[in-house]
Amino acid sequence: MTSLKKFSLVMMRLSLGWLFFYAGLTKIINPKWSAAGYISGSKVLFGFYSWLLQPNILPVINFLNEWGLTFIGLALILGIFVRFASFFGALMMLLYYLPILDFPYPNAHAYLVDEHIIYITALLVLFAFRAGRVWGWDQKFASRFWL
Repeated sequence: MTSLKKFSLVMMRLSLGWLFFYAGLTKIINPKWSAAGYISGSKVLFGFYSWLLQPNILPVINFLNEWGLTFIGLALILGIFVRFASFFGALMMLLYYLPILDFPYPNAHAYLVDEHIIYITALLVLFAFRAGRVWGWDQKFASRFWL
């Protein structure tokens, strides 16, 4: 892999990492934040997303959302467990995409593809190229784990 390709892959990993980390951190430090507002506007899989709004489930969803974003971001920034973080980040983005999808429009200015699909695609690239092995900590752990 050329230096330009390595640099580009690392920049994608770091920028996505920062995006996820900052999104998680702002949710953690805001005591009034809840996923309820986003989930309640679901247009697809309404039954599933309504189930997530139950009082005994919503706190778990909030916790997983806040800390999931934060830890996915840290993993991408540090370049450790990048395949694991990329997989779960893509899954999280899919779960963000589905409730807003008013098929085929995820928003008023998009047709099928919005930022969530772009994030999923970028995370899958990081997964496929084993981006944590490029200037990251995964190169130290690659032989021991699924990296």
